[in-house]
Amino acid sequence: MVCPHLDYRDADGEHSFDHERPYCEIQEAFVSPMAADLCNDRADFDHETHCAVYQRYHLDSDQLVPGLDLTDAD
Repeated sequence: MVCPHLDYRDADGEHSFDHERPYCEIQEAFVSPMAADLCNDRADFDHETHCAVYQRYHLDSDQLVPGLDLTDAD
């Protein structure tokens, strides 16, 4: 599934861009094209299993995958 929180925007409120850029609605920030590629289901990426940002937003702490660090600022 493509991440429902990934959006593509051609402006950031102050500046407009010549092409759309990937924007993570959970992080409230633009993300790299490489990160967006993963969010668009490249390389068998599973949001519930692999994405710490998605997990932080959707899962209770007792459901988190062991080993993922959810304390950083992503």
